[in-house]
Amino acid sequence: MTEARKAETPLATFYRMIPSARPPQRADRSAAGSIPTRAFRFCEAMTTASSFGWYIFPPIGFKLMWDGSDVIWTYDGVEDWFPLTTAQFPNFAPHFDDAAPDDIKGYSPPFLSTFIEPGLVQIWSGLAMRTAPGWAALIRAPANFVRNRGYECYEGIVETSTWFGPLFINVRLTRTHHPIEFDPNFPFLQVQPLPREAYGAAAENFSIIEDLSGFGEAEWNDFRHTIVRPNKDPHRKLGDYAVSLRKTQRARERDDTNSACNRRSQMG
Repeated sequence: MTEARKAETPLATFYRMIPSARPPQRADRSAAGSIPTRAFRFCEAMTTASSFGWYIFPPIGFKLMWDGSDVIWTYDGVEDWFPLTTAQFPNFAPHFDDAAPDDIKGYSPPFLSTFIEPGLVQIWSGLAMRTAPGWAALIRAPANFVRNRGYECYEGIVETSTWFGPLFINVRLTRTHHPIEFDPNFPFLQVQPLPREAYGAAAENFSIIEDLSGFGEAEWNDFRHTIVRPNKDPHRKLGDYAVSLRKTQRARERDDTNSACNRRSQMG
């Protein structure tokens, strides 16, 4: 693939299969207001992690309830509760069959599914996802959000550049005999793009410095710059790291913009 073609390829493409599903949203530096104000102002590490990737929302408001053995569920607009093993999204199966080729009819993805293990549920977002070649998707709970006490998310990495299917997450229910609510206006998972080399064989390429005797001049100088000098400066301002990093990021963005403009000029 040429460099020009790479520049035109989106890092991620989301496919809305359930028409009512809310589109993904770029993750927020404040974690939707979840992180403390002081951290939002001064902790660049936390805000960068919070804004990495995209928020994914439930396609409908629904509730789960677990008695320690079986799961029941209900959704917005109905009053009844239903036993859960595998459930389609309301009215989605005929919609899927109307659009699908003949050999794919009847294969609409389930909205909710339980596992053999007690309290484990798979939840589909109503979306599918494809990433650019060489990129995968880390699917996890929203970063730095206050956790819902009713469930925990299992994280997973999916090779979405080659595997095309429903974007879902597996959760472990942690509270019994009490409704666990999923709000369609509140993200229930976060998708973060990862280059394949970040978790593949290249991840084996690391080293360990066993003790301080392994520190060289470069390490001590960097430690001095990062830790000692700021703490000895009586005029040091909070958030120096954040200010420095933002300047670096703006410079990178300018370079990226100029490179893209140059590529377009060469193509034109």
